[in-house]
Amino acid sequence: MPSRSILAASLALAVASGSAAAQSLRFSFQSDAGTLDPYGLNETFTLGFLGNVYEGLITRGPDLAIQPGLAERWEILEPTRWRFYLRRGVTFHDGSPFTAEDVVFSAERVRKPSSDLKNRLASVKEVIAVDDYTVDFVTEVPNPILNAEWDTWYIMDKSWAEANGASEPVDIKKPGSSFANVNTNGTGPFRIVRREPDVRTVAVRHEGWWGRAPSNLKEVVFRPIANDATRMAALLSGELDLVLAVPTQDVERIARTPGLKVLVGPELRTIFLGFDQSRDELLYSSVKGKNPFKDRRVRLAIYQAIDVEAIVKKVMRGQAVASAALVAPGIQGFPSELRRYPFDPVAARALLAEAGYPDGFAVTLDCPNDRYVNDEQICQAIVAMLARIGIKVTLNAQPKSLYFAKVLAAGGYDTSFYLLGWTPGSLDSWNALYNLVHSRDGKGAGAFNLGGYANPRIDALTRAVLTETDLAKRDAMIREAWTILHEDVGYVPLHQQALAWAVRDGIELVQRADNQFLWRWVVMR
Repeated sequence: MPSRSILAASLALAVASGSAAAQSLRFSFQSDAGTLDPYGLNETFTLGFLGNVYEGLITRGPDLAIQPGLAERWEILEPTRWRFYLRRGVTFHDGSPFTAEDVVFSAERVRKPSSDLKNRLASVKEVIAVDDYTVDFVTEVPNPILNAEWDTWYIMDKSWAEANGASEPVDIKKPGSSFANVNTNGTGPFRIVRREPDVRTVAVRHEGWWGRAPSNLKEVVFRPIANDATRMAALLSGELDLVLAVPTQDVERIARTPGLKVLVGPELRTIFLGFDQSRDELLYSSVKGKNPFKDRRVRLAIYQAIDVEAIVKKVMRGQAVASAALVAPGIQGFPSELRRYPFDPVAARALLAEAGYPDGFAVTLDCPNDRYVNDEQICQAIVAMLARIGIKVTLNAQPKSLYFAKVLAAGGYDTSFYLLGWTPGSLDSWNALYNLVHSRDGKGAGAFNLGGYANPRIDALTRAVLTETDLAKRDAMIREAWTILHEDVGYVPLHQQALAWAVRDGIELVQRADNQFLWRWVVMR
């Protein structure tokens, strides 16, 4: 097994390679960025991709520590007022200056109904431009983690958006497009010069970028390649320099290939199953007149029918760790005391019979097939395991563009049973509680609670966690929320997947545990 150490390009390396000729990096992932609108899709690859073009008020370093971004510094003036001092002399790619009005505009835009990132300003009541380079954020209640996930709340150019009819975020749940869906104007180190969705995206260095980085890249060429064999063949033939999603079955082979190396490291993403627990009758099931997933016994039966260790060993080839929680170790508030319910298909059958389904029932499972590591294969394994207890599952596996448009459908979440993955952008449990577990309120809370799980106590704890400044009390509330969810069997956690990237020799980069690939740290020799 290749080393699990995370590689980082150092400043010393930057100096040593500074005289090297600038390069073009050709890389691939299994799917494309879902949109170029930075508020269109709250999905890790899309946001990471756009993080090379757009920037937030803060950023995160190779170790994921918060660092100044478009804000040079900030302070808490009073418990509910944060002041951010903006970086002067920054321009957008079209040359227009970055000022406080862009921050205020971006705060308004990210909270529009069509935005998928409304949670970024969940507790903010007012955003005030004090002057051209000072902005105050006034919160409804104290919020100790206000800016913890602002590295992916990217600031947009107000004048550019308004001039191009892009004041509203793109709604990926509706057909059609918008200017910001296929065009960009950020402040970041790279600017996009060619965009062919699902085919190719080309970016070049933004020579006017305010920052400094070790990268000697002049150009980045991205090609989404869904087929695993085709993607790896392009790497082996020399058509690609880097692949961000190495199939588990190919890791050892690539590691033994001269001229290539595999970077394997832990990821902070948890893969899990969710249920529609809100409708009185499931949309896609043989059960009529009632919803079997409202019964905890049915949810526990599904949990206990799934052999997660077999999935880890056979489907993931050991490149995953079984989980009892919706968050990974490394996330603030990770409940290390939780243990998975045991794999026990006999007990699962008994639970189904007790719930009134001795012969099982039929249901459809929605699953992406190009988003997570071996996502469709995981779902296929689950289909086979559930069949053994009498639950007949129809698998609906789709590319992520279709999958997210379906399960996040406007007017109602269009799914009965689904697989999803989540990395808390703030590296804090509140993010997962707020997005996945809190009941849906139509204002941002529960935005990815696709099944409508609801528990008033968890809702209250989630609100309290956001404002509690005593860390011991805060951690206790987080543990209580995760324990309640575990006892409710609100979801079925599966595993944390590992990162596996393949890169040719002579390329140094940073593999962060949040699986965001930032080009400014790439050095090519």
